[in-house]
Amino acid sequence: MDTENQKEIAEEQMIEQAFQELLNDYLATKHRKRIEIITKAFNFANQAHKGIKRRSGEPYIMHPIAVAKIVCNEIGLGSTSICAALLHDVVEDTDYTVEDIENIFGAKIAQIVDGLTKISGGIFGDRASAQAENFKKLLLTMSDDIRVILIKIADRLHNMRTLGSMLPNKQYKIAGETLYIYAPLANRLGLYKIKTELENLSFKYEHPEEYQEIEEKLNATAAERDKVFNEFTAPIREQLDKMGLKYRILARVKSIYSIWNKMQTKHVPFEEIYDLLAVRIIFEPRNMEEELNDCFDIYVSISKIYKPHPDRLRDWVSHPKANGYQALHVTLMGNNGQWIEVQIRSERMNDVAEQGFAAHWKYKEGGGSEDEGELEKWLRTIKEILDDPQPDAIDFLDTIKLNLFASEIFVFTPKGELKTMPQNSTALDFAFSLHTDIGSHCIGAKVNHKLVPLSHKLQSGDQVEILTSKSQRVQPQWEVFATTARARAKIAAILRKERKTFQKEGEELLNEFFKEEEIRPEAAIIEKLCKLHNMKNEEEFHVAIGNKTIVLGDADKNELKEKQSSNWMKYLTFSFGNNNKDKQQEEKEPQEKEKINTKQILKLTEDALQKKYIMAECCHPIPGDDVLGYMDENDRIIIHKRQCPVAAKLKSSYGNRIIATEWDTHKKLSFLVYIYIKGIDNVGLLNEITQVISRQLSVNIRKLNMETDDGIFEGKVQLYVHDVEDVKAICNNLRKIPNIKSVTRVEN
Repeated sequence: MDTENQKEIAEEQMIEQAFQELLNDYLATKHRKRIEIITKAFNFANQAHKGIKRRSGEPYIMHPIAVAKIVCNEIGLGSTSICAALLHDVVEDTDYTVEDIENIFGAKIAQIVDGLTKISGGIFGDRASAQAENFKKLLLTMSDDIRVILIKIADRLHNMRTLGSMLPNKQYKIAGETLYIYAPLANRLGLYKIKTELENLSFKYEHPEEYQEIEEKLNATAAERDKVFNEFTAPIREQLDKMGLKYRILARVKSIYSIWNKMQTKHVPFEEIYDLLAVRIIFEPRNMEEELNDCFDIYVSISKIYKPHPDRLRDWVSHPKANGYQALHVTLMGNNGQWIEVQIRSERMNDVAEQGFAAHWKYKEGGGSEDEGELEKWLRTIKEILDDPQPDAIDFLDTIKLNLFASEIFVFTPKGELKTMPQNSTALDFAFSLHTDIGSHCIGAKVNHKLVPLSHKLQSGDQVEILTSKSQRVQPQWEVFATTARARAKIAAILRKERKTFQKEGEELLNEFFKEEEIRPEAAIIEKLCKLHNMKNEEEFHVAIGNKTIVLGDADKNELKEKQSSNWMKYLTFSFGNNNKDKQQEEKEPQEKEKINTKQILKLTEDALQKKYIMAECCHPIPGDDVLGYMDENDRIIIHKRQCPVAAKLKSSYGNRIIATEWDTHKKLSFLVYIYIKGIDNVGLLNEITQVISRQLSVNIRKLNMETDDGIFEGKVQLYVHDVEDVKAICNNLRKIPNIKSVTRVEN
């Protein structure tokens, strides 16, 4: 019993210490000091969660304290948010209600806790449609109070930091969801530091080996990078000292996730990523008015030392990003012959970059409310999307995602007004961003005074004039042209409305046709006509009649006249028996399906791969790849690579159907892979390639495509291999051939 008591006392001390640290952190901030209410919230939460443990074995209250610490230190919020973070699981996990919270802590804290309770359970429930509803809730609560989402991101960050104690299938679900929603959300709110950590942690759980490999390579090249950094910054320091500025220069190393991402998209090995190092100059301006000028002064003075890249000056000082980010990015040629990016920001800009909107409070007199402007615009867009009833949940997620996470371009109206649009926006998106009426009657556009179609992609700095016509109607192919959430939602709503009208007209015309022909409108007859016109269902058939794609006529009459004779035939075959059919039916009776336990890791053995599981066509996984299983509606298990875009969607939409898997194969089965080769052409190169693959490694080549252009050759080889090790061996051996410059595995 003593040991139990000791354990309890030790736990209480640990909790007390953690809370003390939180208070000290809070006292160090510039917020109004409201210790009483924070202590009250802690005592209340501590009491409510008493005796409950987390999966890791520590007392549950440690989680709310950790979230409150992140909210205080890393996002920079004040007492209201700290209290809400301490209380965020009370309503969900205990018998207390939101009303209780309101009575004790007031309406504001209760409202935020209520918002957090609504979107708990991951954003997603068990079904995808429930998930979208929850996402709507999330965004609606957000538009009431941005702090809800900031605390939610802090909660997710702590969950990710302690993900190791979770079951593997849960790990993939949470990591996938984090990459799909939370990291981009943190980025959009300007929480750059948190976004990077969320991405890295997700990547660590999804691809542990690749993570480790890149980490080791980063550590191995650290000394070299330090040397380059010191040599590169020495003359810059001299120059800045001369200018009499207060400054600090930091080295920023590319995150493991973004290195891997670049390796994937550019098909290059780690050794060929040259922008691992960036340099950050953070200065204190002489006074706030001079802040912008100081940025450009620093740029001018350092470009005298090193040659700047002519096309890579990014000025977010004069035009901040939508998430408030401001900085001047320049790329300079170092003495070692490599381009190095330099980011120039003031201390204020740096705070905004690291802490996002929350940092604005620091710079407002009296700690005012959130930054208006861009955030408000963003929330307005989301409200507009929410106002339109969305039929499909996943579409809704994608729609939001499109808008939420895109980078921006700047476009001018004919009168010279500046509009911010997401990257990849088309002329059609721009038309809908001005007004729904302009969008729906738009026939084309003039970009920089040249006529362009609606699908034309806009570039930053374009001047756009929209041309409209009263007779123009929204076309179904517009859904493909539009990329912004607003335009897509509007087009879909207009098309749905039109479709309903056509459907009604079609129904009326069909009923008239039946009346004339004196035919009873039975389901079987309508089905027959649908088949005749290749229509999927009755609704489509009605729409096609309504919009005059189908005109009911003689063919339909003949089809219905034949009906009697065909019935007689049916009767004949039935009475004289066609036993074959029945037998087939019997044979097709499904065998008893084995039950799959989603909580356990599924072993992918060779027998199972041949009989039970399906390899996804989208990403062609092979033994040794990081994979996961997805159980579809028919209980079939489909194996996807973890980084496959389809899998990303499944993880965040159908998290409960994800199964953790691992390979257990013994090189009997062969799998198809694609390898991309590029190099300098010379005589006998093809022969060398085939020699390496077929002779040395005795691998079957299925297909070989090679093209040469001006002495550069590139090609794709399709091979049958056993596992990832085979692929690595082939790629390494091919790289040894003189004149071959890059060999990578590609999706297809």
